[in-house]
Amino acid sequence: MIDFRSDTVTQPCAKMRDAMANAVVGDDVYGDDPTVNELENWTAKRHGFEAALFCSSGTQANLLALMSHCQRGDEYLCGQQAHNYKFEGGGAAVLGSIQPQPIENEKDGSLSLEKLARAIKPDDPHFARTTLISIENTINGKVLPLDYLSSLKAFAEHHQLKLHLDGARVYNAATALDVDITEIVQHFDSMTICLSKGLGAPIGSLLLGSSELIKQARRWRKVLGGGMRQAGILCAAAKIALTDNIAKLKVDHRNAKYLAEQINAIDGFEVNLNQVATNMVFVKVAEHIDIAVLAEALKVKGILIAPNRYMRLVTHLGIDQSAIDSFITELKTLSRQ
Repeated sequence: MIDFRSDTVTQPCAKMRDAMANAVVGDDVYGDDPTVNELENWTAKRHGFEAALFCSSGTQANLLALMSHCQRGDEYLCGQQAHNYKFEGGGAAVLGSIQPQPIENEKDGSLSLEKLARAIKPDDPHFARTTLISIENTINGKVLPLDYLSSLKAFAEHHQLKLHLDGARVYNAATALDVDITEIVQHFDSMTICLSKGLGAPIGSLLLGSSELIKQARRWRKVLGGGMRQAGILCAAAKIALTDNIAKLKVDHRNAKYLAEQINAIDGFEVNLNQVATNMVFVKVAEHIDIAVLAEALKVKGILIAPNRYMRLVTHLGIDQSAIDSFITELKTLSRQ
């Protein structure tokens, strides 16, 4: 299948599968898995943090960050479109007794410092305690500028708030900006990295932060049922994702540009080419096109999309230019019917 629904559909390569089959493992709950320990230590050092924790998913890693930064009755500020607010089941509130305070995202995906300032609660028992700011980069494929991140860090320090990065696609941001990852993550007290999206690992995310934060997160991970045993099998693939697949994101970005240009030339489909910054293409579909019927017809042809009037298409390791050409050919034919 040619699958444009998300970059979460990537599958492990042969090198990953060999590494998983031959990984040296132990019981990670006891701290005895050498492959897990090596990945966590290497990742922390590479990104400039004291410690790291391997987690089953980005949702779990984000929740652990929130629960480790915040106490019961605290709140975190985030965007209305933030994944850890909108798409993670309300975990902060349900499981952490933490109140989210969403702020409307600006058109470029950022959060206005003025709006953030107005949302910070007074030191008064009537209010939740504002403790943390959480942002996402990339967000809906948009890349936050480095000067904005620097300003946000200064803002957080001024207001004595911690700053967390949902870095599910942070390597896409670094690739688009053509900078080393440390130029982005140096501004944050904690961050997550998703390994199973564009980086191509089968499972897992990493949480990075101070030694004390990760100590807290490790305890909460166990409480939440996230303590894994021979997890080195997964971490062997994760290490390859971080060493071999980052450079391939440039290809995903080029393919997204190509996809956007090709689809924009088809009647009934409109893409703002200036907003294609990474591996996501957002397509406005005309009202006369039955997008649900179109999606079913494409599926018969071996092509998967997530039907929506404002449709997201995502490029990744499983999408090359020939796959895009096949999709465009079928889309032209089917949209005329």
